[in-house]
Amino acid sequence: MSENIQSFEEMKKLVNFDKFAERVLQKEPLLSAQDVEVTFSLRGKQLKAIRGASLDLYEGETLAIVGESGSGKSVFTKLFVGMLDKNGKITGGKIEYEGMDLTHLSPREWLKIRGSKIAMVTQDPMTSLNPLKTIGWQIQESVELHQGLKGKEAKEETYRILEAVGIPDPQRRYKQYPHEFSGGMRQRVVIATAVACKPQILICDEPTTALDVTIQAQILDLIRRLQKEQNMTIIYITHDLGVVANVADRVAVMYAGQIIEVGMADEVFFDPWHPYTWALLSALPQLGVKGEKLPAIDGTPPNLFNSIQGDAFAPRNRHALNIDYLEEPPMYEITATHMAKSWLRDPRAPKVNQPDAIERLKTRSGESKGTDVNAYHPHLDPNRETLIEVQDLQVTFGSGRKKFVAVDNVNFSIYKGETFALVGESGSGKTTIGRALVRINPVTAGRVLFEGKQINGKISKALDTEVIRSCQMIFQDPMASLNERAKVDYIVSEGLINFHLYNNDQDRQDKVQKALQEVGLLPEFSSRFPHEFSGGQRQRIGIARALIMEPKFIVADEPISALDVSIRAQVLNLLNELKKSRGLTYMFIAHDLSVVRFISDRIAVIHKGRIVELAEAEELFLHPLHPYTRALLSAVPNPNPYIERNKKLLVYDPTVHHYENDQPIWCEILPDHFVYGNEPELDGYRKELGL
Repeated sequence: MSENIQSFEEMKKLVNFDKFAERVLQKEPLLSAQDVEVTFSLRGKQLKAIRGASLDLYEGETLAIVGESGSGKSVFTKLFVGMLDKNGKITGGKIEYEGMDLTHLSPREWLKIRGSKIAMVTQDPMTSLNPLKTIGWQIQESVELHQGLKGKEAKEETYRILEAVGIPDPQRRYKQYPHEFSGGMRQRVVIATAVACKPQILICDEPTTALDVTIQAQILDLIRRLQKEQNMTIIYITHDLGVVANVADRVAVMYAGQIIEVGMADEVFFDPWHPYTWALLSALPQLGVKGEKLPAIDGTPPNLFNSIQGDAFAPRNRHALNIDYLEEPPMYEITATHMAKSWLRDPRAPKVNQPDAIERLKTRSGESKGTDVNAYHPHLDPNRETLIEVQDLQVTFGSGRKKFVAVDNVNFSIYKGETFALVGESGSGKTTIGRALVRINPVTAGRVLFEGKQINGKISKALDTEVIRSCQMIFQDPMASLNERAKVDYIVSEGLINFHLYNNDQDRQDKVQKALQEVGLLPEFSSRFPHEFSGGQRQRIGIARALIMEPKFIVADEPISALDVSIRAQVLNLLNELKKSRGLTYMFIAHDLSVVRFISDRIAVIHKGRIVELAEAEELFLHPLHPYTRALLSAVPNPNPYIERNKKLLVYDPTVHHYENDQPIWCEILPDHFVYGNEPELDGYRKELGL
């Protein structure tokens, strides 16, 4: 889509935000939150989670609320459905809806509103579904409670809703349990349960965070279609600005319990005025320049146990004025629909230019095509050295009838000093391959070579020790992979202890301090427990644990998927810095292709245990050949609202391949560009490339 758009003005014609802006200005708000304050009592202390937040919601709109974890997004919107935690209390302000103040409703009064008037789709579908009840029963319960239907009529309505949310064969699916559904299908069930009530307002709390880009795109399309059919007003809570660009009419940015900027989507993306909004957009890998550091947000959000003087973002703001530390800024009106809580909008403030990333968002259509001309690409070096070689790899689980082939006939090489990315949907075999390379998963067939030596199967104790030390892994969930009962000192040095890689305890402690400092953590952190750290800090601890072994090769398994945009930028910068300073080689496993494009030298695309395409990163984005690669790329969220709203989503259909008589092969169709296909397919790819 983006290559057909010649100018920013042409992009604007594709999505007319002005029409909706006119509607907003002519209407009274459907729901209006005014100066809302929420305080939590924790361990005898008072934490002010929401600090005078104000927001209007208009009929028929899609409003996105964005911000880092802990900014108050979920707490604020839970007030709209009366789901505030027991230790939380509304200490100020009001929320007006249909002539009522929602801050003073009794539990009995909430029963008439929650579900039937205002419903919520939560982040993790598995925790919001009852594992002991069929999904049909759970949806039908909502139908009976809120639509007044009973028996056969309620069941027929449940079938209709299942079909409406894209779940095929509803009669069979009705009888199944949540564990029998994939992540995307479970999310559809949660949405079905919410829309069964036919609410006026639907709140979607991170509805696509744990999903693959292709499933995410389908869920967003589903919610958009249901919104039109049922004339719903929707609030999205998310930290993914690509999702925001896709769905939002208006965007509200939250920080430290306050709405600090709000406006039409095009205003917030193309003319933002709060430095925090600038920082969020600048941290997107899509807007970065390959080979250069991403502009990460320094520091951490404020401690809301303490009273805050001035602008809460001031300590992290590179453009902070003296007054930012002394006095809280008012909300300045930029246009009739756009406001920002920043002293930079004051007529007395010095002129500050918006970041380069905002201009790149307009000129590049939200795609990072820039590359550092001085960047070194190890795979292009004529004297390149192979560090890892995978030959005809097969990994299976189970045996007999229950045997499952997770990875089959996989071949690739990883060269010293490069970042080799492996991308694909959940269940494609990415993590299985990564774990096989570091000897966690046993290999059924084929060979894995490290520096020319076979390391799968039975190997000598000396080689096993060398592999454990030289090949490390950074895991996806930093909390689950850290021993919550152990202090950081032990967690980071566990490998040293197990393999006696230190002279004495002082030497061990020195190595721990060095590893922590290398990943940007303070030495005193070694005496703390994992739960005392933020998600980004926990991931740094995981990286330090890998680095202390002085590895040559690291498998980074979705190391940033659970992190906020700003923390992602910090971790990506850290991985790139360590790669240069330590001469590391990475296998980077991910499903987010925008991140992969920024950090990788080469990309391999895997589908159902088989690699279908492998090429240099920019080559793969410019000339994707395999239909599955094209489907993945078409679903990648783009932070430009005009492009994102008009992109064409491709759905991969495996039946397009006809391999009955003409078997596929792994073919190098261009130098260093490999693709899986049979001769007719390969001929078609050659024609596309003009060969």
